[in-house]
Amino acid sequence: MKGILGRKLGMTQVFTKDGKLIPVTVVEVAPNTVMQVKTVESDGYNAIQIGVFDKKEKNANKPEMGRAKKANTTPKRFLKEIRDYEGTYNVGDTIGASLFEVGEVIDVTGTSKGKGFTGVIKRHNQSRGPETHGSNYHRRPGSMGTMLPKRVLKGKRLSGHMGVETVTIQNLEVIEVNEAENYILVSGNIPGAKNSLVLIKSAVKNNRKKNPKEIITYEAVVDEIVEDKKEEVAVENVETTEETTTDEAVIEESTNEEENPGENN
Repeated sequence: MKGILGRKLGMTQVFTKDGKLIPVTVVEVAPNTVMQVKTVESDGYNAIQIGVFDKKEKNANKPEMGRAKKANTTPKRFLKEIRDYEGTYNVGDTIGASLFEVGEVIDVTGTSKGKGFTGVIKRHNQSRGPETHGSNYHRRPGSMGTMLPKRVLKGKRLSGHMGVETVTIQNLEVIEVNEAENYILVSGNIPGAKNSLVLIKSAVKNNRKKNPKEIITYEAVVDEIVEDKKEEVAVENVETTEETTTDEAVIEESTNEEENPGENN
């Protein structure tokens, strides 16, 4: 199992060299620090605790400061345990965006957006009642249940708070990994608002093979444009040089005729 913490920045789109458009989510993956290593001997299970995004020391308690000193880093705002991890890590090691490869299938976990207090139509996708003909039933939840229990049964779908739930979207694909700028492009959408924390980990129900997509990068497009401009400028310079040479030759001939008017006679 591989995993890393990141921050959702927003969505955009990329194009493959085959001409296909892929909607992607940009996830900022700052270097994660290994804050603690748990083993079967000491803790009863194997896991590593990773942390990301610095926190002020005045806002950290003594246990957090102790863990940070052992890892030779600053206190972290977000911590997460990854069980049955792949590889060998020591306290203080860093994990970057290169943990995942292009074409790899992953699961992304985040906290969904909060919608506040909503009704049954928006919250549970129920149908509304008639609009006219004297009906007074429009957006209400309907029957509360049978008459015999004389109470509302547990699990009845009613109005209430919607959102702010832990949601996992499975079997997404890594489209691009940029370790220099610390971001990963993930196919499709992922839960959460902008700048919210997300957990990227290996897919648990993956039956697909790696199929990396070759996308068109802006750098390649810019380089092509620059090369075309250079060729155009070079052609213009050659034409200008030829015109200048011709003009100089004409000027020299006219100057010679003025200085020696009798030679041609």
